[in-house]
Amino acid sequence: MAKNFFKIFSFLFLLSIMGIGAESPVGQWRTIDDNDGQEKSVVEIYEQGGKIFGKIVSLREPNDENGKPKTCTKCVGADKDKPIIGLVIIRDLVQDGDEYTGGTIMDPNNGKVYKCKLKVEGNKLKVRGFIGFSAIGRTQTWLKK
Repeated sequence: MAKNFFKIFSFLFLLSIMGIGAESPVGQWRTIDDNDGQEKSVVEIYEQGGKIFGKIVSLREPNDENGKPKTCTKCVGADKDKPIIGLVIIRDLVQDGDEYTGGTIMDPNNGKVYKCKLKVEGNKLKVRGFIGFSAIGRTQTWLKK
C-alpha cells in the first residue's frame, strides 16, 4: 500500500514540476476597464496547432460615433482597418511550466504589439504585455466568463 502511494505521489510531483498540471487559459475571458471597473470586452482564448491565440468576440461599445462597427485604424499590416470584433490580438503562445509565453499581444487602441505572458490563477487570467524584458511592462487581470 505504501509503495503504491509513493508511486502515485512521485508521479503527481513530477507532473507539477513539468507544468503538465497547469490550468489551460482556453475559454472566454472578460477584460476590465482600468478607469471604471466595468467589462470592456470579451476575449476568446483558443488553441490552434499547439499554440495559444486570442480574439475579441464582443465589445461593450462595438460601434464608433457614426454607428459603424469599430475598426483597428492604428493597426499595421493585415490587421489595418479590420473590425475589432473578431480581431486576433494574442498570437503564438506556448506552455512554459505554469505560464504561456513566447508570443505577442496587440493593443487595438494604438496598434502596438508587445511580448506576452499568460498565467491562469483560478477564475482569473494574468495577462502581461511587455517590451524586451518582462520587468518592463504591465499586467491586467481578466475574469473567466
